[in-house]
Amino acid sequence: MGKHGFTHSAGVRLALTAAFAALHSAGAWAAGDGAAPALDTGNTAWMIVATTLVLLMSIPGIALFYGGLVRQKNVLSVIMQTMFIVGVVSILWVAVGYTWAFGTGFKESGNPLFAVMGGFDKAFLNGITLSTVTSTGIPELVFVMFQCMFALITPALILGAFAERIKFKGYMVFIVLWTVLAYFPMAHWVWGGGFLQEMGAIDFAGGTVVHINAGISALVMALMVGKREDYKAGHPITPHNITFVFLGTSFLWLGWFGFNAGSGLAADGLAANALLVTHVATATAAVVWMAIDWIFNKKPTTVGACTGAVAGLVAITPAAGSTGLLGAFCIGVVTPIVCFFMVAVVKPKFKYDDALDAFGVHGIGGIVGSILTGVFATRFVTGDGGAEGALYGDWRQLGVQVVATLVSVAFSAVVTFVLYKIVDRLVGIRADKRVEEEGLDVYEHGESAYN
Repeated sequence: MGKHGFTHSAGVRLALTAAFAALHSAGAWAAGDGAAPALDTGNTAWMIVATTLVLLMSIPGIALFYGGLVRQKNVLSVIMQTMFIVGVVSILWVAVGYTWAFGTGFKESGNPLFAVMGGFDKAFLNGITLSTVTSTGIPELVFVMFQCMFALITPALILGAFAERIKFKGYMVFIVLWTVLAYFPMAHWVWGGGFLQEMGAIDFAGGTVVHINAGISALVMALMVGKREDYKAGHPITPHNITFVFLGTSFLWLGWFGFNAGSGLAADGLAANALLVTHVATATAAVVWMAIDWIFNKKPTTVGACTGAVAGLVAITPAAGSTGLLGAFCIGVVTPIVCFFMVAVVKPKFKYDDALDAFGVHGIGGIVGSILTGVFATRFVTGDGGAEGALYGDWRQLGVQVVATLVSVAFSAVVTFVLYKIVDRLVGIRADKRVEEEGLDVYEHGESAYN
């Protein structure tokens, strides 16, 4: 890091004295005038644990959650798709992703492109040494790895929309291009000093960057790939292993504590608050979805409770660094109601095949959470002079959240549409009818999950 330190976006995390010191939620590198910060072993230990927890969300979390929801003949295809992302996106991240999102080359040279891209100064982690330390006292290499886990989970969420009907080769090309052209730019815009951060948008841990980005892309992919051959609107295909769904949800819930509580990059009160509100919102959402299920479908279901929990996790993510207990409860109540309506009413009505409800849960949950952040943000959490929401009198913050949400929706939709056209023309995306009927596992990977 040399003489560089972390700065903060005024709308994201201003104080709690000096506690809002983090690049992830807060901002870009900036030249510092004082001595380099000292290594903080407590913060470093916590962030290594948090990084590991976030990896649990992809493997095994998403792999089991989505794998359990598909049919037996396609479970390995979901696992392989997830494993591919963990492998290839990790390489992309250290090569070009980190410098795109968090580099400062363009800023230091006065290049106006910094509004949309950091620069090339940290390509292949150039200039980062073992002694490069952030302002919260963690090695920058730990921050690189922590952010890498976010880059992994985001494209993994998309695969739930087109599960059971996509060629692995087409999937590979699409994911590589999408990660570079959709995720990396969005990460810079919101977290790396880009124009949305400068505007004051609050996204503590990924409402726009992760969930809206992936959820909207999932919807576009589901519409363009088309329905599964045996899909009937209003008649969901039965999951092959609900125990896997529960296990996947459990890993997601556990990993999300690293996802949210780690996003302050320090073991402090802000991390404690993020831990609390993440758990409360998730627990509330699980119970509310269970109740809705019981009322409308006459039985509380395991899949419903798990889906509700994930919806709660998604929605509290952008708000975890600015919302207190009241906001957590309200987000936990509102989100499952909206997501259930999208999954149980809107999807059957419009007859699109969002196979595992990636859009209905992650896209819609991200939108709800991003907007409600502008309602429930409170200076009890953000500190004196920090951001606060419409509930506390700052309607401007709500307007900023709406704008950031709309920008994210439009950007993700356009990029995904263009990439689909390109990849489908180059290598093809939709699996052959016979392959789809007999299962992707055997045809695409030469394996069967259960012998």
